[in-house]
Amino acid sequence: MATKRLNKELKDITNEPPQGCFASPKGDDIFQWIATLEGPPESPYEGGVFELSLQFPSDYPFKPPKVHFLTKIYHCNINSNGSICLDILKDQWSPALNVGKILLSISSLLHACNPRDPLVPEIADLYEKNRAEHDKKAKEWVKLHAMAGK
Repeated sequence: MATKRLNKELKDITNEPPQGCFASPKGDDIFQWIATLEGPPESPYEGGVFELSLQFPSDYPFKPPKVHFLTKIYHCNINSNGSICLDILKDQWSPALNVGKILLSISSLLHACNPRDPLVPEIADLYEKNRAEHDKKAKEWVKLHAMAGK
């Protein structure tokens, strides 16, 4: 069932990719995907291209995929290992979600972080106390790690 669902999602995301997102299997394994996400306009991540890995469980879509950033990013909800603190990837998962919706949710998180549920408290603290300095650091990380053509 998971294979059938993932093949359908691959067809859907290939034919109609969400704005600024792309995803496909890594090699021949339908359960291992690589995705790219463009930094959302009017965010400190604008201009960056971020690579993510998606690992789907054998009981997908009843369990969420494991999603990690492969590209380093300065964000209070994403730690240095690339783990993402996002409710739909944990306790708010629903089988109605799909790869496109996951990527759009992560894009929304880049546009508006959630400092009230941080994975990196120091970044959340800076975000709330000095937004200009936070955004400056985030832009520096984009230039260092996420510029297209690197």
